[in-house]
Amino acid sequence: MGSNSTPAAAGRLAFPAMVTGSACLAFGPWLVRLADVAPLASAFWRQALAVPFLLLFAMRAPGGRGLAAAGRGGLALAALAGVAFAADLSVWHLGIVRTTLANATLLANAATFLLPLYGLIALRQRLSRPQWWALATAAAGMALLLGRSAEVSATHLAGDLLCLAAAVFYTVYLIAIEKLRGTLDAMPALALATLASALALAPLAATGRFWPTDWTPILALAIGSQVIGQGLIVYAVRHLSPLVVGLTLLVQPAISAFIGAVRFGEVPGPAELLGAGLVVAALVVARLPERRAA
Repeated sequence: MGSNSTPAAAGRLAFPAMVTGSACLAFGPWLVRLADVAPLASAFWRQALAVPFLLLFAMRAPGGRGLAAAGRGGLALAALAGVAFAADLSVWHLGIVRTTLANATLLANAATFLLPLYGLIALRQRLSRPQWWALATAAAGMALLLGRSAEVSATHLAGDLLCLAAAVFYTVYLIAIEKLRGTLDAMPALALATLASALALAPLAATGRFWPTDWTPILALAIGSQVIGQGLIVYAVRHLSPLVVGLTLLVQPAISAFIGAVRFGEVPGPAELLGAGLVVAALVVARLPERRAA
């Protein structure tokens, strides 16, 4: 991950694409609860229904970076990304129905802190003092933003641990898909990873209620979260640092708090509003070095 080797236009579009994609993913937990199928089945349908759309978009990619350019190494990376994402969705969807909506979104986005750790250890990147402050500010902001509604209790412990496990798998997915983007455009990379994910989820999905009677939440999950949300994120990760990618994921719990206010009457108070402001400030501080590098 990094922006120095990318064209200027792509670098300018990457950050808004990451923010928009993350915002689309924020509606996922709500849609999972609305679906009338088992959690693992909703994960499968999210991937399987997205595959035809993604393959159609992938066929429009330039010949040198289309599906044919994957090779054995690319297919192996796509398989790794797909299996990691299947594991992420499996444990996350199981966690969503076992804990609060706020916890499910907050804990699953622990990749916010795992990605910069990957950058420090594997890529030997150094964080500046403002970037360290950005991480600390984001952590404080999330604690304030969801402090009233998030619960870490014995009642929700199993769901909380599942959502934390999802964050680990999602970090592996983001790293694998970013490496795959070294040879493929965004849509071919996402199409292959999504296909691998759907194949991995199929046997798990068959263990519970499989066929939906209302396809609306499932289709919204496939189109909104996978095609649009993940499509924008897969495009963006190649052009942004692990720190910025991780912090931008915090858009999701912020929007979930808004959904909770509108849908469930969880009106944010002064502490939550301050937390939202801190998250925005963290994104701005983390983004400034990226702009100077570009």
